[in-house]
Amino acid sequence: MNVSSTISADRRAVPAPQPPTYIEDTGLDEGFLLDHLMKTMFRMGLEKPSDLAAAMKLPVRIIDQLLQVAVDNKLVVVLGSVHRSLNSELRYDVTVQGRQWALDALNQCEWVGQTPVPLKQFMRQARAQAVTRETLTREMLDRVFRDLVIEERMMAKIGPAVNSHASILLYGPPGNGKSSIAERVCEAYEQEIYLPYALEIDNQIVTLYDPSAHQMREGDDEEHFDGLRRRGGHDKRYVRVKRPAIIVGGELTLEKLDLMYNPVTKVYDVPMQMKAIGGAFVIDDFGRQRQSPQEIVNRLIVPMENKVDYLSLKTGRKIEVMFDCLLMFSTNMVPSELLDDAGLRRLRHKILVDKPTLPGFVKIMNMMAAKNGMELDEDILSFILFDLYEKTPGAEFRSFHPKFMTEQIKAICTYEGSKPELSRDNLRRAWANLYTAH
Repeated sequence: MNVSSTISADRRAVPAPQPPTYIEDTGLDEGFLLDHLMKTMFRMGLEKPSDLAAAMKLPVRIIDQLLQVAVDNKLVVVLGSVHRSLNSELRYDVTVQGRQWALDALNQCEWVGQTPVPLKQFMRQARAQAVTRETLTREMLDRVFRDLVIEERMMAKIGPAVNSHASILLYGPPGNGKSSIAERVCEAYEQEIYLPYALEIDNQIVTLYDPSAHQMREGDDEEHFDGLRRRGGHDKRYVRVKRPAIIVGGELTLEKLDLMYNPVTKVYDVPMQMKAIGGAFVIDDFGRQRQSPQEIVNRLIVPMENKVDYLSLKTGRKIEVMFDCLLMFSTNMVPSELLDDAGLRRLRHKILVDKPTLPGFVKIMNMMAAKNGMELDEDILSFILFDLYEKTPGAEFRSFHPKFMTEQIKAICTYEGSKPELSRDNLRRAWANLYTAH
């Protein structure tokens, strides 16, 4: 079986959450759904069941059921049909009593639109699409590393580490590709999973899907109707996304590893590691955060090992959730200066990403030259190695140097209206920008 067919099989292996048919299938209380309906109608000014279904991500059948409850409680009135045809539908308007109901509900929580998924339901889906259910093969890693130079001894460590689903520490001198390796590992995942727009926990709304962090698959936000009724597909309270890759740096704080409450909207946001559920969570620039490395490791490693995390609502109640992400740390600092022996032992895979060897550097230089439309001949290579590196005190090979120099030269030549060329003069000018601060 080839790689593409394996990927297709893997995608089919992730079960889609089935759309609810009746109110009870949503897992939400009828009163909760009625509040949500009234808030959405009032705030968004919607009148038609099909528009409400699209906004609330529920089948029209359930919207019809809720509207009937609202009519019975004199919260809405029927205005009549939109037009006379087989596909006509009734319009509804919010009554004075309904507006007050909606305002009272908005005072409790500002969330409107997408209907949340109960935490218990999502945990079942999360277990079915856990990151441990996808194996990263050598072919998949080679594909994402194709424009990086990764030595075989390092590949022999990266592959087993990512498939162990234990914690990984990438360390070594700056500028040699630690962040790039972490990012490419995240890209290697091929399966598509399902994340809810929001969760319901104890009648509280907790947002999960983040368009700035999650890649919605093409066409997943399109609505499909057969007349007034939605056709098949998955539960639209979920978004079909690529396995997430959440990458944070020095801005990470312990507060961002717990539920974050907005007192204005009265809505929570999930912590960073839960945004990464089913994917990868990368802490870049490890050791540069406000909290100590030991505190961050202590906060994350135990939940990762136990596959269970505990989050706190503002009421003080602890909520148990699944911890499911590949946890990676990347640092330029010496590991023994970051953590004590016990902390280091808990980071199961420690991979040194060192400066490139001479053959590795030459290979990267050739790749970057070709990518930028330049030719690297033996004379220029000799100039780089002996006139630039050997004659500059403290200069060492770094994996990012070829990219830096070729891009600098391309910018110089573009400005001067000349063809990009690895000339000695251009290299000296690029080198001056590279090593001025050293």
